[in-house]
Amino acid sequence: MLNRKNIFINSLSLMILGLFSCTSEEVEKAPNVVFILVDDMGYADLGYAGSPFYETPNIDKLASESYQFTNGYSGSRVCSPARATIMTGQFTASHGITDWIGAKTGETWREHKRHDPMLPATYQYHLPKESTTIAEAFKANGYKTFYAGKWHLGDEGSYPEDHGFDENVGGWDKGSPAGGFFSPYKNPKLKDGPDGENLTLRLANEVAHFIERSKDEPFLAFLSFYAVHAPVQTSREKWEKYRDKAEAMGIADHGFEMGDKLPYRIVQDNPNYAGLVEYVDDAVGIVMKQLESLGLAENTIVVFTSDNGGVVAGDAFATANLLVKGGKGHHWEGGIRVPYLIKVPGTQPQAPIDYPVVGADFLPTLVDLISGDVDFSQEVEGTSLKPIFEGDKLDERAIFWHYPHYGNQGGVPSAMVRQGEWKLIRYFEDGHEELYHITEDAFEENELSAAHPDKKEALSTLLGNYLEGKAVLMPTPDQEFDKALFQKRIHQMENELMPRLEKQRLDFLDKDWQPNADWWGSEPAN
Repeated sequence: MLNRKNIFINSLSLMILGLFSCTSEEVEKAPNVVFILVDDMGYADLGYAGSPFYETPNIDKLASESYQFTNGYSGSRVCSPARATIMTGQFTASHGITDWIGAKTGETWREHKRHDPMLPATYQYHLPKESTTIAEAFKANGYKTFYAGKWHLGDEGSYPEDHGFDENVGGWDKGSPAGGFFSPYKNPKLKDGPDGENLTLRLANEVAHFIERSKDEPFLAFLSFYAVHAPVQTSREKWEKYRDKAEAMGIADHGFEMGDKLPYRIVQDNPNYAGLVEYVDDAVGIVMKQLESLGLAENTIVVFTSDNGGVVAGDAFATANLLVKGGKGHHWEGGIRVPYLIKVPGTQPQAPIDYPVVGADFLPTLVDLISGDVDFSQEVEGTSLKPIFEGDKLDERAIFWHYPHYGNQGGVPSAMVRQGEWKLIRYFEDGHEELYHITEDAFEENELSAAHPDKKEALSTLLGNYLEGKAVLMPTPDQEFDKALFQKRIHQMENELMPRLEKQRLDFLDKDWQPNADWWGSEPAN
């Protein structure tokens, strides 16, 4: 029989164990974060978003569990600026990376022989060291941080490990996979796998391994795919699957139309690109299954997005955005509208959300969701979306884009502002502006300046004041501009390039087609 002293000691022990149990439980409640960033994935490149051709069951499942923002925007129409916006919570005019790092500026632009009327502005060539990144914000709150995949935010000295990530696998200055999508990778930050190993799956497995060894403490895992950026490569098996599917759906008599400067792809029927998309979906499945197998799924925030719109022109002319006009590199919605999913444990998402959101919102939102305490060194222009997850509404605000450059995809120097249902575009070549009611006109076909002069004036003033306040760099007229050469090039694009693209499209769909003997290295010799 226990005496009173033993009863007291045992009771005290139970109280102490209870305190330790509560402390451990509190630590476990700190949510993990997995941030998945795809390169060049279009708004309509996913099953849940309406693609009739690409198959993405794992991402579709994630979408069903996530807040779906149908007006989700990238911070820029091209990669490096958009990635800097995610990292810093700032618009491009503030962080200064306004073009993809490596793009030509000033008089060197003439080397492309595109004969454009302006010379692009210069820009910041690396992520500002003084800015507090998403990784540094999480480290300040006790998180382990991990980066896998494409970086493209600076050369040596400005890699992920220089901006707050504890580990970096595969992130360096290059914006595309130097060795293609199958090992060997030719990447100094990524050890080669067995010949034929797929890069997209390898990066997902690296993240899965990190999650396994970090499961007992809060972590931020940033998975940044090189896919679906060019070169567009897939395996024989996936090519066959989508070649047959394209044939079953009915092959359109043409797949391209001439845009302002380049042909635009208008159909989704490229079996190689479809296979590349499916590899991304397979990779997302690897990460999500790892979270579930380790019992972490219910305590992990998951973000899924893209750095800019799908490539309809230039690069590999890979996809068609279907639901919006244009694509990567363009000021139209197709250049900046992207998949935008946030899975928040403990919440029950209902219908898709039409509130306009942007890449700058991820940083404040995620810090808010972990109840983080961060002393940012830069002005964060994004807005925390946490109130939406709690059932509240956010006030209307302005989102700004500044791109004083020409794009490889035919885009022109311009700036934009979206506020509420309206979007204003300012063209730097001649200074004219266009006004669109985006919620009713996602294809930006009905220019409304004459019908709504007050709205145009208000947005023009708002945009002008913002750009002036940021002292942005601007393109300058090219004194050697030759309009005849410019028009000659446009004629060549329509009459020479477009027929070649149509032929290539049909070649990809031929039953006997193959890229080379080993399918881009996916079938290593035995």
